[in-house]
Amino acid sequence: MTMPLAIITGGAQGIGCATVERFLNAGWRVAALDRDPQAVAELDERFPDQPLFAMAVDVSDEAQVKEVFQHISGWQQEGDQSEGIDLLVNNAGLADPECGPIEALSLDNWRLWQESHLTGAFLCTRASVPGLRKRQGAIVNIASTRALQSEPHCESYAAAKGGLLSMTHALAVSLGPDVRVNAICPGWIETGPWQKQANRTQPEHRDVDREQHPVGRVGEPEDVADTVVFLASDRAGFITGQHISVDGGMTRKMIYAD
Repeated sequence: MTMPLAIITGGAQGIGCATVERFLNAGWRVAALDRDPQAVAELDERFPDQPLFAMAVDVSDEAQVKEVFQHISGWQQEGDQSEGIDLLVNNAGLADPECGPIEALSLDNWRLWQESHLTGAFLCTRASVPGLRKRQGAIVNIASTRALQSEPHCESYAAAKGGLLSMTHALAVSLGPDVRVNAICPGWIETGPWQKQANRTQPEHRDVDREQHPVGRVGEPEDVADTVVFLASDRAGFITGQHISVDGGMTRKMIYAD
């Protein structure tokens, strides 16, 4: 019996890890790609005896992306699965949004953010499209509310995430009606408990942290993962080319300094 297949980049920690868990629990086969070998090893340990393929790969490297998609194809064949991909989640990318003052930003550092977020999404999308067409699948790009608003010194990150939003609506037009393409813009999502063991934290949020969100709390990776599940489903069959903010309403609240 053919099971649905999701490919999730940046899948070993944070939002990606929560998304992997959601789809495994829903009965999907999941290929999780992440550049951190230790996090990948811990992901395998976390989900034993599950239809999970986890591999350390830098999605901004063209040769590595080509190789990992060949491995995924072989894994599918070993599992007697028909060809095709149901979902690609482009989630990988440098998590730190701060690049420092623009006048001190080197070209190499500028490129780090563009390569990890935007080039990685391009390479994985290009590799996935033939399989997505076979199953009338979907793409979900994980952008950020920082593509819509900014703090100082985040130009590299904001530009990369903004590029993901533009690529989302361009792909929706180019790939429709075979493939739907949408983006999610997470706000403040607390990923500390979802990091690899060496980096795992249990942060205590202050009242002021919660109060700046109209819903009264900071976000969790599961909030984003649940939105990915919806966008991948038939219930979202009339939604493409859109971006959805998952931010507890924070970007809709006017905040004035005292």
